[in-house]
Amino acid sequence: MTYLLGIDFGGGASKATLLDGTGKIVAQSTVEYPTLYTEDGGCEQSPSDWEAALLCNTREILQKSGVNPRDIVGVALDSATHTFLLADESFRPLSRAIHWTDTRSRAEADALQREKGEEIFSKTFHKPDTIWTLPQLLWLRRNQSELFRRGRYVFFEKDYLRYLLTDVYATDYIEAEGSMLFNCNEMQWDGELCALAGITPAMLPPVKNPTDIVGSITPKAAKMTGLAEGTAVICGTTDTALEVLASGAIAKGDTTVKLATAGRICVMTEEARPDRHLVNYSHVVKGLWYPGTATKAAASSYRWYRDTFGGDYAEMDQAAAEVPIGAEGLFYHPYLKGELTPYADPTLCASFTGMRATHTKAHFSRAVLEGVALSLLDSKAYLESIGIRTGKTATLIGGGAKSPLWSQIVADALGMELRITQSSDSSLGAAMLAGVALGVFKSFDEAIKLAIKTERTVTPIRENTEKYQKLFAKYKKIQKALAEIYRENQ
Repeated sequence: MTYLLGIDFGGGASKATLLDGTGKIVAQSTVEYPTLYTEDGGCEQSPSDWEAALLCNTREILQKSGVNPRDIVGVALDSATHTFLLADESFRPLSRAIHWTDTRSRAEADALQREKGEEIFSKTFHKPDTIWTLPQLLWLRRNQSELFRRGRYVFFEKDYLRYLLTDVYATDYIEAEGSMLFNCNEMQWDGELCALAGITPAMLPPVKNPTDIVGSITPKAAKMTGLAEGTAVICGTTDTALEVLASGAIAKGDTTVKLATAGRICVMTEEARPDRHLVNYSHVVKGLWYPGTATKAAASSYRWYRDTFGGDYAEMDQAAAEVPIGAEGLFYHPYLKGELTPYADPTLCASFTGMRATHTKAHFSRAVLEGVALSLLDSKAYLESIGIRTGKTATLIGGGAKSPLWSQIVADALGMELRITQSSDSSLGAAMLAGVALGVFKSFDEAIKLAIKTERTVTPIRENTEKYQKLFAKYKKIQKALAEIYRENQ
């Protein structure tokens, strides 16, 4: 039997999926790693933690499956877009990586918008914001000048990990589109954009197709991971691109709702839809794009809540299910790291409002789940306001889809029927991508038919949708009232 290995590096964990040539999931492994937050909006991760997760995942996959490493014909990696680190002339990391949710580059993003905003938007299809590599590099240059001066190469997360496996320095065009250093019209690194950050295109990796075979497992990597020397390594791409693939969304109009570290609603189109409140990326299927919204802290809100106040997800869900819709007046706004759609405002802060002595922990748990759902509804409303229709059905992807309660809350809030597959993890999409790249699957269509299996469908309850519409009006009023206060405090 032939096997394919996909490994994802998300906001707080790495997950690996082993797929066989018939599209069956053989084994999976998940390893969490920490994120360092600082008072000034910093959000960093250690590449050594990524490395440890990679090694743990590969060895656990081999142990669980009992598969001969030589029967794994290909490996593909993915990660959250535009999380980067600087490396020296020997490709060794100089510091921790700056995560895409880091907000320390607010001043730099604002300056870029004032001085070069239209030029940047015309080339990258995005408005300068703290999430992009360009302003983050500029912040690094101004605030950690010695570190910046020593930098010779820029690694994006999955590209650094792939380099450890292959000794090949490369990236893919979707990852490049997320850097704000890439001209999306010409599909190449842009010298003028690089100059704004104080770097040159030579510091950036050669750009490949996600399906390109860029190298193979080196002897050193084989010894570390347990994978077989010479195993083909595919370029791979970003996590959302492969979650979209793993959901089966490869046709115009297909819609995905993502409930992962970040939340997104993506609608497949045949062209980019440049908009200052949307994120535009190419699809792995040539000729398609998946413009979408972005909620910065979706499932990461629930993880923050769990880690801060203690508890177990299943127990929290069980208690929250006993609380009525609206958590008896308690609202949560999930702006732990500022917010993107539809505000593009890094100064926004998360909040609980409407607290009373009668509220219990169960109410707070319910409020977090509903607050994220209402944030997604905020995004859906924006899409519709600019003429992008989401339709009545979508595929729900991301770790949050595992929760029956949260899935129902999101379906009710959005008023959409949500299809949930056996696995929509981007690591499955990475394994599927490897299969297409190597000819194990004849096409993306065949990969989808073999590997994607519907597990359940969540139908919105009409009266609940009506209740959430009324709550949404209050949710918007609270956001508007507090936004001015948060801006005054910056």
